[in-house]
This record gives sequence, C-alpha cells and structure tokens, in this order.
Amino acid sequence: MGLPSQKEFQYWGIAAAVFVFLLWALGAVLTPFILGSVIAYFLDPIADRLQIWGLSRVMATIVITLSGILTFFLLFLLVVPTLIGQLGQLISTIGVIIQDLPQTWTSLKEWLSGRFPNLDLDGTFMLDQMTSLGNAVQSRGGDLVAALLSSAQGIINVVVLLVIVPVVTFYMLLDWDRMVAQVDNLLPLDHQETVRDLARQIDRTLASFIRGQGTVCLILGTYYAIALMIAGLNFGLIVGFIAGLISFIPYIGALVGGVLAIGLALFQWWGGTAVIDGEIVQHGINWLRIGIVAGVFAFGQFFEGNILTPKLVGSSVGLHPVWLILALSVFGSLLGFVGMLVAVPVAAVIGVVTRFLIAEYKSGQLYKGHVGKDG
Repeated sequence: MGLPSQKEFQYWGIAAAVFVFLLWALGAVLTPFILGSVIAYFLDPIADRLQIWGLSRVMATIVITLSGILTFFLLFLLVVPTLIGQLGQLISTIGVIIQDLPQTWTSLKEWLSGRFPNLDLDGTFMLDQMTSLGNAVQSRGGDLVAALLSSAQGIINVVVLLVIVPVVTFYMLLDWDRMVAQVDNLLPLDHQETVRDLARQIDRTLASFIRGQGTVCLILGTYYAIALMIAGLNFGLIVGFIAGLISFIPYIGALVGGVLAIGLALFQWWGGTAVIDGEIVQHGINWLRIGIVAGVFAFGQFFEGNILTPKLVGSSVGLHPVWLILALSVFGSLLGFVGMLVAVPVAAVIGVVTRFLIAEYKSGQLYKGHVGKDG
C-alpha cells in the first residue's frame, strides 16, 4: 500500500535535511567522492563519444582515466614546482611593495602638495600601518607557505585525494549511464515527464556551465600564464593561474588578474626599485612592457566575451553572476570546501525549479484571476 503524498513529502524533506547534515558533518570525508563525481560528470560526454567510435564503456573509461592520470602527473612535474616557487616569491614581493608604500606616498604627497596646497596630507597612521603590514607579510609569508606545504595533515589529505579521486572517478564514469537509468526508473509515474523535463533543463544548465565554463577557465588560464611569461612579467604563471581559476565568475577573473598583473608590472618596470630574482634593483620606466601586460588582459577579455563563452558556454546557462556568487558564498560559509563544490549544481537546480514554479504560477488561476476567467 502506497503512502499518501503528504507523508511522502514529509519523508523526502527529512531525507533532504539528513543529506545536508551529512554534508556538513562529513565534509572532509566526502570531498574526494564529490570531486570524483564532478569529474565523472565532466568526462561522461567524452566516454559517450568514444563509445560511438567503437570502444566499449569499460575501454572508454580506461582510456580516459589513463590519459587523465598521465596529463595530471606531467602537469604536476612540470608546472606545480614552478607554481609553488612563484607563489612564495609573490608573497615576499607583495610585502616589499607594501613596505615601499611610505616612500611612494611621500613622493605622491609632495606632488599633490605642490598642486593642491590646501590638502591636509600629514597623517602618519596609514603609513605606519602599511609599514607594519609590509614587514609582517614579508617576514611571515615564506613561513606560511612552507608551513602549508610541509604540514603532515596537508600531505595526507593530498595523498588521499590523489588515490581516492581517480578510483571514484573511474567507477562513477563506468556506471554513469546505468545510474542515470536507475534514477529514471524511480521517478513517480504521474510526474515522469515533468521531472524528466526539469532534469534535462538542469543538465543543460550544468553542462553549459561546468563543462563549457570549465573549458573556458582552462583556456584562459593557459593563455594568461603563457602570455604573461612571454611578456617577461615576474610571477606570470601564478597570476595566470589565479585569473583562470576564477574566470567562471564573469569579469571577476580578468579584473582580479588584470589588477594584480598590472600592479606587478608597475612595480617591476616603473622607474625606481623592483624585485628581480629576490634582489632589489634600480631601473627606468618601461611603458611598453606595462602596456603589453594590460593588453594581454584586454585581449583575453575580448576573446572570452566574443569567442570562447558564446561558443563553449552559450547564452542560455541560466546562472546569473550575482546568484552564482551568492550560492558560492552561502554554501562555502555553511559547508566549507564541500559547499563550494556543490554550490553550482544546487544553484542550477534551484534556478530551474524556480523558473518552473513561476511558469506554473503564471499559468494558474491565482495569477490570472478574473482576467483568466474572462479570457
């Protein structure tokens, strides 16, 4: 005998609450499994394409897994050491920049005082704070990076991720179509088509965003890193990595990366002092190189907005930037790193369901009222 619909909703509500509680309580344990599921979802179209070309699902999964592991280790051996080294140097350089701000402020104050005599620019509190902050960043930055990298718990977590994530990804990718079919068989018979339509909309939204935007981030990060290193910018690799990593939020990646890169370019090629290979040297201003760095991000933004995003993501993603930032902030605050992993899928689900409910409301009598009756 089946349960009444009201009871079923209550049970499903309790199940959802338990699921959220488990995400919160077991976040660190669930991280590799969620990562593996996300990667499997990302790679499922490739496996389907290999099956069309004649490979079995097992062979397609093996080929993708081995290719992914090989690519990861090549990147790990070739890129990660340089990335970590540049990160430590970048922290030290930011400390030097902040420490040098009092001298810069003094020069700026003299220039402003000569042109605007009535301005009161004699406050020293901000200069003292900048000097203290610069000293702290410069003295503690390297220790912080070293502590993070040498932490036994951090190493254990990395090893666990490196071992568990590929295994979870392999089995999830192998059984993906079967799991989707099993979930489809569990749909309530009276609402199968409605739920399937919602699921297709959610899948289109996630596919456009995760697969499309993920590819955009990878291309942009690679472009920024290579272009900035060719331009001669110190820490070009780490700046490109940061810009590419956050490019899934429209304009934020280019804005943050551009401000960071141009700031470093001004410090590196402006007349005065700069840090090159750990040494403070004197050199003249170089407007051309500063302009090239700015041009790298201007071209990247143009390339993303007019070519990459329209081709790879499309215009019907359905995730507004503000809604996306809100979801990342809320779920990240509540559930930590796991919350940030599930924020995009949950935001997509809520967005699709909200649009569905609005459509249902506008087709109902409550919205139409007397106008609907007269029509």
